[in-house]
Amino acid sequence: MKSNYMIVDIIASALAALLMACGSSSESGGDTPNPTPDTPSVSKVVASLLTSTANKAYDLKGDTAEITKGSTMATTVLQLDATKTYQTMDGFGFALTYSSCYNLMKMSAADREAFLKKTYSTTDGYGVSYARISIGCNDFSSTEYSLCDTKGPDGNLLQNFALQSDEKNYVIPVIKEILTINPNLKIIASPWTCPQWMKVDDITTKGPHNAWTDGHLNPDYYETYADYFVKFVQAMKAEGISIYAVTPQNEPLNHANCASLYMPWQEEAPFVKALAADFEKNNIKTKIYVFDHNYNYDNVSDQNDYPIKVYNALGSSFDGSELVVGAAYHDYGGSNTELDDIHQQAPTKDLIFSETSIGTWNDGRNLSTRLVADMKSVLLGTVNRYCKAVLVWNLMLDDKLGPNLDGGCQTCYGAVDISNSYKTISRNSHYYIITHAAEAVETGAQRIGTSRDPRLTGITHAEFLNPDGTYGLLLLNEGTEDQTMTVSDGSQHFKVTVPASGVVSCKWKKL
Repeated sequence: MKSNYMIVDIIASALAALLMACGSSSESGGDTPNPTPDTPSVSKVVASLLTSTANKAYDLKGDTAEITKGSTMATTVLQLDATKTYQTMDGFGFALTYSSCYNLMKMSAADREAFLKKTYSTTDGYGVSYARISIGCNDFSSTEYSLCDTKGPDGNLLQNFALQSDEKNYVIPVIKEILTINPNLKIIASPWTCPQWMKVDDITTKGPHNAWTDGHLNPDYYETYADYFVKFVQAMKAEGISIYAVTPQNEPLNHANCASLYMPWQEEAPFVKALAADFEKNNIKTKIYVFDHNYNYDNVSDQNDYPIKVYNALGSSFDGSELVVGAAYHDYGGSNTELDDIHQQAPTKDLIFSETSIGTWNDGRNLSTRLVADMKSVLLGTVNRYCKAVLVWNLMLDDKLGPNLDGGCQTCYGAVDISNSYKTISRNSHYYIITHAAEAVETGAQRIGTSRDPRLTGITHAEFLNPDGTYGLLLLNEGTEDQTMTVSDGSQHFKVTVPASGVVSCKWKKL
């Protein structure tokens, strides 16, 4: 459960002695600094802790660590440095696909409310703050479709635009339920394909491409397709749902998805220009993130540094230029070190990490295999490379890996899986890493600097200053032995033990 900070009253010397023996955690065995001699017992400030381990000895276990004011002479210190500042965080979250929402809607109303409250509430849960949805179908939809499958007459080509059953009966009801729990949820939306009637085999001859898979967007329809995005944002707004950001195309270099559209940077750049202008004309403030694909650009040589090429092609003086804020990445190919390269080339542009999945290919249900690897690469490896947001794929799938769509992923697991007549939820690594991050790091938090004792080997971390005046700290211990350290923000300090192959989130009030 999310707790910003806690005040613990120590009213008896016996209780103080017990806290000293227990240290930073009832499980850690660490030492708590001695109180000043002959000083009466006073209220103590504590840091809130959340701990998970790959062996589930700690399973999202809440605890506290007593905080001592002043500097520390302890060894193995992790020292926060708020004078060094980096990106401001938008949040952490999951994809709300049709399949995820279908499974959620199959739960009893009480069970679904309890799960969503635990996941999204900032007061009674972990405070997950971001979601990703599709514009039209994705590979976890009920079928392939767009929001305007039938072309309208000349002068009103989008006459038949409408939200469909997947949105109206599944995705929107779930989002509305989440919004009652966390009204500040941010939503990013991406299309897997445009309507088929907008597709061509190539942009030169413009022969029709009558298939959901592959094809190019006909340049003649750039402005029409931009209007399609406008209609989507407006339709969702009419449902009480604000779209915070979009990407022009999910996986633009992927020819093979069941619903897909090939959009190399040479074609995305002019479409983004049309999209930004259309948003501005319609007073839409939705942000635009370009690319939305793999670190290695699917090994297409002339697509390397795709976002940079889009930025350069666009320049800075086009209508709606302020809406093109950055680039989004997936990790199905290449290394997250690519984020360093893109940030260095375009330091004023934002970065987000928008998709990764677990499945049969990476032992996705085995926490002992995945927790450390995913926390290191997916979460900390992107946040420490300037990503403002981290999103993973399906929030919830069933124990048969679905529902799923032919031609899409048949081997994916959800962040959680549900079984036993939609009653029993099992958490996988992606649920742990997102909730651990959301627990400590609020929307609007600023990543800050740190220094650490060199003896803290095998520890990966990220530090934040939250808008509410608390610090947030994420710790990962890749080693096979527990590690105890003193965390200091310069004005106060506490001890925390990070178990072997474990993750600890810490949050405490800034003095």
